[in-house]
Amino acid sequence: MTVDMLPKILLEIVVRDSEENLLISTIIESARTGKIGDGKIFVIPVEKSIRIRTGEIEI
Repeated sequence: MTVDMLPKILLEIVVRDSEENLLISTIIESARTGKIGDGKIFVIPVEKSIRIRTGEIEI
């Protein structure tokens, strides 16, 4: 029995709402092979970010 494992990569990218569709289409155009294992894109909101070093909060 032969099992071919595909290498995986996880990208976590934060962009402005206005750049969301451009990023999604760019990833799809670059990553799509048409074969099983191309992956998925999950779009979730980022409510705020905190810079650990300074404690700066961006909402």
